Amino acid sequence: MKNILITGCSSGFGLETAKYFLDRDWKVVATMRSPREDALPRSEHLRVLALDVTDPESIRQAVEAARPIDALVNNAGFGAASPFETTPMATVRELFETNTFGTMALTQAVLPQFRQRRAGVVVNVTSSVTLKSIPLIASYTASKAAVNAFTESMALELAQFGVRACLVLPGRSPETRFGDNARARMHGLDHEAYADLVKSVFARFGEPGPITHAQDVAEAVWRAVNDPSSPMRIPAGADAVIWAASS
Repeated sequence: MKNILITGCSSGFGLETAKYFLDRDWKVVATMRSPREDALPRSEHLRVLALDVTDPESIRQAVEAARPIDALVNNAGFGAASPFETTPMATVRELFETNTFGTMALTQAVLPQFRQRRAGVVVNVTSSVTLKSIPLIASYTASKAAVNAFTESMALELAQFGVRACLVLPGRSPETRFGDNARARMHGLDHEAYADLVKSVFARFGEPGPITHAQDVAEAVWRAVNDPSSPMRIPAGADAVIWAASS
């Protein structure tokens, strides 16, 4: 039975992905900053571990406890919305520390065992906003676009060891807590110079149209892990598929 480590499993995409793999007879190491044993159904194949991807010691302990790992899914992350002019640099750094550097640090910690076994898959969950630019999320987009570039270059290095790296790019998912988590980091949305832009952007968000469901992401991660012929970039969700086709 294979073993997968998934970050950011307290809700949303990470939680659904953990359930999806559990239902398909994988051993799942579900990690969260603040572990909640009640977040997932009880299973002898489930372990819930604390993991802060910005803390090197937390990474070391989680990777050691989870060994051996057959697949790593870097899903932990958060968003922020504001005109870039009004975005505090502290927020920019926080975005990169978690979304970018946290992903890189955890991947680096897991790669030695993949390379030594000459097997393993890294799946990095980024965003379809890296395919089609939209306003008010410049810093968030930059943090995810950096992961895209890092993953694609790293994949070329790992191929010689039989190790794969893929990207899953979800679209907008109102059913998750992503928007709620981003609200604490919204700055300057009331700035008079950007008022009309902010109003139009949020009006578009409220319009009906294709969206991404958490299961779409779980299915895309499953494909990335289990299908060696899957593409480097896998859009997840109806809106993401449309954006990918037009990019």
